[in-house]
Amino acid sequence: MAGGKIKKEKPKPSRAPSNHYQGGISFHKSKGQHILKNPLLVDTIVQKSGIKSTDVILEIGPGTGNLTKKLLEVGKMVIAVEIDSRMVLELQRRFQGTPFSNRLKVIQGDVLKTDLPYFDICVANIPYQISSPLTFKLLNHQPSFRCAIIMFQREFAMRLVAQPGDTLYCRLSVNTQLYARVNHLLKVGKNNFRPPPKVDSSVVRIEPRKPLPKVNPKEWDGFIRICFIRKNKTLGAIFRMKNVLSMLEKNYKTLQAIQTSQNGSLEGTDAQMDISGLGDHKEDHSMDLDNGTDDEMEVEDGDTDVEVSEFKEKVLAVLKERNFYEKRSSKLTQEEFLYLLSRFNMAGIHFS
Repeated sequence: MAGGKIKKEKPKPSRAPSNHYQGGISFHKSKGQHILKNPLLVDTIVQKSGIKSTDVILEIGPGTGNLTKKLLEVGKMVIAVEIDSRMVLELQRRFQGTPFSNRLKVIQGDVLKTDLPYFDICVANIPYQISSPLTFKLLNHQPSFRCAIIMFQREFAMRLVAQPGDTLYCRLSVNTQLYARVNHLLKVGKNNFRPPPKVDSSVVRIEPRKPLPKVNPKEWDGFIRICFIRKNKTLGAIFRMKNVLSMLEKNYKTLQAIQTSQNGSLEGTDAQMDISGLGDHKEDHSMDLDNGTDDEMEVEDGDTDVEVSEFKEKVLAVLKERNFYEKRSSKLTQEEFLYLLSRFNMAGIHFS
């Protein structure tokens, strides 16, 4: 036998987190599972949430319960919505036999497909791929809640709070701020998570406006989508595009026909309108900031139809009020968008 030293094998580092309640559970990045591991950060989020002892708290994506525990300590009840059955079992095990067990309700399911019960405040570290649809599902929730404190991918968060003239100001900014006051609370580095995501995060406070503005959500969405086809082009250039004019004229003729059949009246409703459709998955995956390239909708280069020409003049006449023709969506305020939409509607021009 050779007289060399026997090489001891170094023990492989355990992949399981040191926290007992996370041991043995592997996290799926595909499901957006990034668990907050920094206890100081968890404390900060809870502190900034302004939770009252009487609050029913909705938590989305509780994972193994690090944030859940802190929420149970300060609120009246926590309703946790979790899609992963392994995490649901882990949560139930963690709080079983503790004073918190009667104040925790766990709902297993996809939060986007789940009917949410009453809650006062939402605190959530969510899968980033559902950021946009979840935001508008929450804002659509009735009865309205006090506020939501949500962890988003940093760039998405910056788009939520962007103001007119900011580089990140976009359709998402305008839509969200119509229905809520949005504030950035704190930046969160990727190393605060296990496993660490590829991007930094931010915590945002979303406070629904009360009452919600009386705007038809489909009408508003159709209008804002057109305005942000190319946000740095003038509105005059955008509304002269062939496809835009063609679509608006089609709406115009359809509504005229309806009005004629109803003896000149269009019945409205004051009922709560569904705004959850404003959430767009594309906004979660694409951070396109309008590079100024030409859209597939080309600018109209001539009129062959007298009727089209008359309709075009009708559209442009609205834009020429207050010089909207020369303005750009990237610089328009919420009030200016609302005013312009109302002027279009008064001229019989609709977007849904």
